[in-house]
Amino acid sequence: MEDMSTIVLEQANRLFQQHVNKEVLSAADAGHWPSALWAALDEAGLPLALVPEAAGGVGLAALDVANLIRRAAFYSVPLPLAETMIANRLWTDAGGDPLEGAVTLGPTNNSDRLTVKPQGNGWRLNGIARHVPWGLEVTNLIFAEDESGAGYLARVPASGAASSKRRRNIAYEPRDEISFDDIELGSDDVLKAPAWLTENGLMPFGAAIRSQQMVGAMERCLDYALTYANERVQFGRPIGKFQAVQHMLAIAAGHFAAATAAADTLTQSERLGDDRLAVAIAKARCGEAAGQVAAACQQVHGAMGFTQEHPLHFASRRLWCWRDEWGAEASWQAMIGRTICAVGGEGFWPLLVDPKRKDAVTQA
Repeated sequence: MEDMSTIVLEQANRLFQQHVNKEVLSAADAGHWPSALWAALDEAGLPLALVPEAAGGVGLAALDVANLIRRAAFYSVPLPLAETMIANRLWTDAGGDPLEGAVTLGPTNNSDRLTVKPQGNGWRLNGIARHVPWGLEVTNLIFAEDESGAGYLARVPASGAASSKRRRNIAYEPRDEISFDDIELGSDDVLKAPAWLTENGLMPFGAAIRSQQMVGAMERCLDYALTYANERVQFGRPIGKFQAVQHMLAIAAGHFAAATAAADTLTQSERLGDDRLAVAIAKARCGEAAGQVAAACQQVHGAMGFTQEHPLHFASRRLWCWRDEWGAEASWQAMIGRTICAVGGEGFWPLLVDPKRKDAVTQA
């Protein structure tokens, strides 16, 4: 299995290097779907990376999938690859077959609760999903509840919305608003969600994705900054030789290391987002680091870093967006605080080291 993991990661890295360049990223910023890139990723089996082999997938471990997500973010891949990998795992865990094509996860909040209701041989879906990545272009995987509060996963094609609005973040990634007004779904399009998914919905999984992506994008920003600092000559020597620049890069590297360590803890669970407390810590720490790293790397580049000619902005703009998506630092920090207060001082250390801490975390 270790050999297979190495092969898949090396193959993915070659695909990203071959298919992702400034022209592809600029075209994606303008709204073009990179079909050739998606076809290459699909042919390589990457959308099924996290699905067990018994369910028709590649069966990579969570650590390998996290590394895939980071490398995709390192190259600023303008596709919902990470969402598709997680969505396929959740759907097959609920008893479905692997999904075809690209898939996204639809975030919801308490005020935008999505509901499903059985009708005849199918279902009816109602509600609204906001900030859905590529929601108007790919299949949507939605978490919804019935009248009794039971959780379900609903598969909705991009054409299934009653009304929709195209939205984009400052990285020009689609973050669409989709309304489902009594949408009719087939019996195979809605599956009962496992108990562990019903407790928290899709929010921890989306936050886990963004945490891994921020690690990859921060690595890219630091790579650009270190290269530029060693190449840019000022006052007769590279600016990387100046103590102030070295200090700035050292602080950024420290934030990156801390964020990477926090994101690494998510790989101890099968699906990256199973442990809600670990997700909260990772998303909060990665979000904090993202702002610091992006600012430092932007400052090292000076005015050059703000130009369209330099590729730094593809990574830095994504960092500024991803830190706020699927819950910003403040919301996850509040959850951490509520969890710790719920267990008290004596329960704090056991909470951190006990893998069976679900009850305490759920109460928060």
